[in-house]
Amino acid sequence: MSSMQSYRVCCFFQRRFKLAVAEAPAEIKALFGTYSKNGVMAADHLQAFMIEIQGEDKVTKEDAEAVMEATLKEHKHNGFDLEAFFRYLFGDVNSPLPSSPKVHHDMNAPLSQYFIYTGHNSYLTGNQLSSNSSDIPIIEALHKGVRVIELDMWPNSTKDDVDVVHGGTLTTPVELIKCLRSIKEHAFVASDYPVVLTLEDHLTPGLQAKVAKMVTTTLGDALFSCGSESLVEFPSPESLKRKIIISTKPPKDYLESKSITEKDNGTQKMKDSSEEEAWGKEVSNLKDKFQAVDENGADYEKLPEEEDFKDEDHNLRKDAPSDYKHLIAIHARKRKGGIKKWLHVDPNKVTRISLREQHLEKAVTTNGTDIIRFTQRNLLRIFPKGTRFDSSNYNPLIGWIHGAQMVAFNMQGYGRPLWLMQGMFRANGGCGYVKKPDFLLEADPVFDPNQILPVKKILKVKVYMGEGCSLDFDHTYFDVYSPPDFYAKVGIAGVPADSVMKNTKSIEDNWIPTWNEEFEYPLTVPELALLQIEVHEYDITGKDDFGGQTCIPVSELTTGIRAVPLHDKKGEKYKSVKLLMRFEFV
Repeated sequence: MSSMQSYRVCCFFQRRFKLAVAEAPAEIKALFGTYSKNGVMAADHLQAFMIEIQGEDKVTKEDAEAVMEATLKEHKHNGFDLEAFFRYLFGDVNSPLPSSPKVHHDMNAPLSQYFIYTGHNSYLTGNQLSSNSSDIPIIEALHKGVRVIELDMWPNSTKDDVDVVHGGTLTTPVELIKCLRSIKEHAFVASDYPVVLTLEDHLTPGLQAKVAKMVTTTLGDALFSCGSESLVEFPSPESLKRKIIISTKPPKDYLESKSITEKDNGTQKMKDSSEEEAWGKEVSNLKDKFQAVDENGADYEKLPEEEDFKDEDHNLRKDAPSDYKHLIAIHARKRKGGIKKWLHVDPNKVTRISLREQHLEKAVTTNGTDIIRFTQRNLLRIFPKGTRFDSSNYNPLIGWIHGAQMVAFNMQGYGRPLWLMQGMFRANGGCGYVKKPDFLLEADPVFDPNQILPVKKILKVKVYMGEGCSLDFDHTYFDVYSPPDFYAKVGIAGVPADSVMKNTKSIEDNWIPTWNEEFEYPLTVPELALLQIEVHEYDITGKDDFGGQTCIPVSELTTGIRAVPLHDKKGEKYKSVKLLMRFEFV
């Protein structure tokens, strides 16, 4: 007996729709016919399918038997018929990412050769102006694999202890000791690779001494000490396993005041941010972004850095206790002079500098290759502009394609930029470190992200169908009058030449849409490409509803017909919503 759903049209009338049942697309039926006999698949048939169509060259007959047994048990089938084969294709075992994620990049290179999962104002629970500070967002970030945590240290109200708070705002504080204890407890839950604490220090020497004792006592053996004033080369992630590293400016560099105001128009920026749709506006096209930077842009050489601040007695900084200075393993450097000067590569010392997102946008238009050359040995941290009061984010690709290791994000928000960030760090077993492509490390010639290169490979993507929305959403969630009209968006985020987004048609009044549409994506730099997948529900008003999303590093993509699980706006995986898709490289 078929299931029905009712939708109210007015006070007295209802429309009834038959609830669709998932059915294998024609191409799936044809493949089953090829790899089966008399309507049933045997283990050797499934093994052949997994090798020839799915590209799983090392799969054995025993592996295929295990898959069949698990599928039949889960769905209470007696034989591996078309329905069982269809359920296997939609199963969790048939993922577009490696089924057993593990670290597979070389982890023995210096830290500067990795993209690192980085948070910004990691202690805030919400917006940048009035939300609470807490250790809970820090714990949540660490559990998701974030490896760089930012703490802003200020004297507490009685000036005798240290709080973590976003200074100059209405945000409430949290005790530093509470944050440190939570970091020690949760640092290596998701990954054994090192955690970096980037500190903004707004403290007197007396409180710095207190922090030194607090950090060494709380973190204990987990605290990394380099044993020298500066490093000639950064250690490797492998050598720093289960270590916590302190990074900030040496106290002598904290001598310039920080202005709360920005040169850019904060009111207009806030307006732009609030105009985003519920799931975030389209990630900006980098090519357009670079062209838009002109003489009206911000002067990145003159504007203050995040780690500069106002202090009544700057000379106190010179008297910082030695125990505090010895905590600092990764020295952050103040930008002095012109861009060529602060991007100078010192062969005897490595360092870290920080840039706001809009300063990077301008810098790369004139000194892109200098930035890449700098990041081959040194660390570059990018952070959101000060007018992102709502904790929104920017396009992370502008940092990654120029070698920036620490692209710092507000992890408490959501939207397309954060989906890209989450997608990038699904790579390499989700350990929080992704090895840079070799071309970003080559001294001659230095990579140019804006250069149009030959196509290395073409990614063919077929979107068959989706299912599971009727299980994870109420039947009137998208439309109170009828079932949803779903369409899919599939695209590439990467270097400007590769970035594109394409849409399927909308399927009307159907919880289980079947699109059967195919797209091709020529890739000039597949190593930096991320596959974006979204589902939306069409609305005649133009305000389409969000259905689900995921983002997958192209370098990690498994070929063949795959069940693609979708996530909600914040990146949490739905219980049931999946797309059936096919991926091929030609």
